Amino acid sequence: MPSRILVLSLLLLMSIVAEPGAAQDRQRTRPPEFASVEVNERAVSFRIWAPQAEAVLLSSSDLPSTTPFSPGSTMQKSENGVWEVKLDNVPPGTYRYHFTVDGTNVIDPRNPRTSEANNNSFSLMVVPGSEISDMKDVPHGAVAAVNYYSKSLNRFRRAHVYTPPGYEAGNQPFPVLYLLHGASDSDASWSTVGQAGLVLDNLIAAGKAKPMIVVMPMGHTGPFTFGPGGGNLGQQMAQFQDDFSQELRPLIEKQYRTINNRAHRAIAGLSMGGAQTLDAFVQRPLDYAYIGVFSSGVFGINGPRNEAVAPWEEQHAKVLSDSEVKAGLKLIWFATGTEDFLLSTTQDTVKMLKGKGFEVVYEETDGGHTWTKWREHYLPAFAEKLFQD
Repeated sequence: MPSRILVLSLLLLMSIVAEPGAAQDRQRTRPPEFASVEVNERAVSFRIWAPQAEAVLLSSSDLPSTTPFSPGSTMQKSENGVWEVKLDNVPPGTYRYHFTVDGTNVIDPRNPRTSEANNNSFSLMVVPGSEISDMKDVPHGAVAAVNYYSKSLNRFRRAHVYTPPGYEAGNQPFPVLYLLHGASDSDASWSTVGQAGLVLDNLIAAGKAKPMIVVMPMGHTGPFTFGPGGGNLGQQMAQFQDDFSQELRPLIEKQYRTINNRAHRAIAGLSMGGAQTLDAFVQRPLDYAYIGVFSSGVFGINGPRNEAVAPWEEQHAKVLSDSEVKAGLKLIWFATGTEDFLLSTTQDTVKMLKGKGFEVVYEETDGGHTWTKWREHYLPAFAEKLFQD
């Protein structure tokens, strides 16, 4: 037996000596040590190891020098195969990003933090220093994923729910805010890149917002497509209203300690979610006392008139002229940036609602269609106004 072991050992040693190139190749394929994201005050460096790639880009919807519709920021390759780009003057906050390697989008393989969207995921990073969304030494609530079966859609669905600090240990009922995301995002977006839980924690701890439950539904009912006439956006928005009103809201009001009357119920959303917010309001106008529309309005309000489909204000003329609806509405709040591509949609919607007798509060800010505005400005500004009386 010992001689057999000796023979096998010699054979193994000979194979290693005979193939030195293989061991060297394996050694060369190991990536060097590096940090894929390095934050130095307001400067952020991004890196990815891709030694065989010919072109690598950094893409993000919110980071400086990147836009949702641009190819991205060009990265430079070093001798060790690591590509790098440095962005200066990045405001504090949370950012999504991905790399595009020879035309293929990939998340950061060295960063475990991600933000789920509708059809894909992004890597997630934080530039510290935000007074609104940083993790602070204050009492914290909890964000939970809630799975449920939707009979209206005949499939399982998911939502995320924030409960304020101390919810689990008490029996107090709370007002509720339904917070909707935008096109191509998911029910996880507001609690990841939107940091809604931390925003509410900080506002509540500072006495700027009342403790509340925040429900973040899934706004899409399937894969979202662009195309002529908006792709399947209209169909999905209609299906969402059925699922939201018939399935999710009853579930929340049954399983959570919500105060189930108009004065203690709010709904708000960004972009697509803002349009869904307006649709939910006119379908159940006596259910909501607070309406928030971020970077949005009535889609198509300033486009060519389609005679086959009555304009939104004509479809809902009875609701829009109802004095009882206006009497119980404590706040209808709009905000959009001057660089936002939906600015005119917002302006025309506000003008229409004011013409119908609604007391609309409209804040026109700087900035564009980005999470930086929705997370750092619009959500906290709206949340501070809720349920104060």
